[in-house]
Amino acid sequence: MLVVAALGGNALLQRGQPLTAENQRANARRAAQSLAAIVRAGHRLVVTHGNGPQIGLLALQGAAYKPDEAYPLDVLGSQTVGMIGYIIEQELENALDHDRPVATLLTQILVDAKDPAFARPTKFIGPVYDRDEAHARAEAAGWSIAQDGDKWRRVVPSPIPQEIPDLGVLRLLLDQGVVVICSGGGGIPVLRLEDGSLTGIEAVIDKDAASALLARELGADALLLLTDVPAVMRDFGTDRQRAIGDITPEETMELDLPDGSMGPKVAAAADFATGGGMGGIGRLDEAAEILEGRAGTRIA
Repeated sequence: MLVVAALGGNALLQRGQPLTAENQRANARRAAQSLAAIVRAGHRLVVTHGNGPQIGLLALQGAAYKPDEAYPLDVLGSQTVGMIGYIIEQELENALDHDRPVATLLTQILVDAKDPAFARPTKFIGPVYDRDEAHARAEAAGWSIAQDGDKWRRVVPSPIPQEIPDLGVLRLLLDQGVVVICSGGGGIPVLRLEDGSLTGIEAVIDKDAASALLARELGADALLLLTDVPAVMRDFGTDRQRAIGDITPEETMELDLPDGSMGPKVAAAADFATGGGMGGIGRLDEAAEILEGRAGTRIA
């Protein structure tokens, strides 16, 4: 099978951990061990990943520059994709004993300039703050901010991914048996101008939505959205809470899920599954088991 595996933010930074190179490396090593099991089972693999904490950190570092010298989000996104891709690539090569080629591809993803998301920023990036500090930073830097649990974070536009201009390159790599790491952080958001050229734009695309588009366009058999929870929960947060094993895309519409966490994952997996593939959601360390139907939630 061709499997697209999307690593949640916990793959590189577990909840409450400082964003250090050592922590990211250790978490990437654990992720690589889980992903290597899929490859060893004979499947082709494409890996995507988030970058919210990393791009937020670079944006904070950029605040030290003069306003007209700060780098835009699309450039910062490409920097994080290179950094994260390098770590995952190296750890995955090690986990596979260097018997399979692995490559990271900076992936542009086309969005619509008229997407209403540009008027309503919702995508969290960067660290969390107390309310007063968040408002002070927002006022000083011109940010949009929103509440994230009991804390506050910066939010940026998150337009819907429309097209993957680099799809031909991805197919060439897969045809040569390469394990590909791509569409990191939801891909680098770009617009197509009237003359057909591409240009970057200030936004961060949702990683799960981009992964679903990628899986559809590649004709993947399975899309795995890997996180730090064992499955999608029915009646989440109540004493009736229970894990969902198998469910159809239509049945997911009846679920009441948090907009900021599980909701987008289920929507992306269900969207992919309507085309005939299997969308799986569950723990990173159970990736192979989700694929085999022995763990997680399967939408098909």
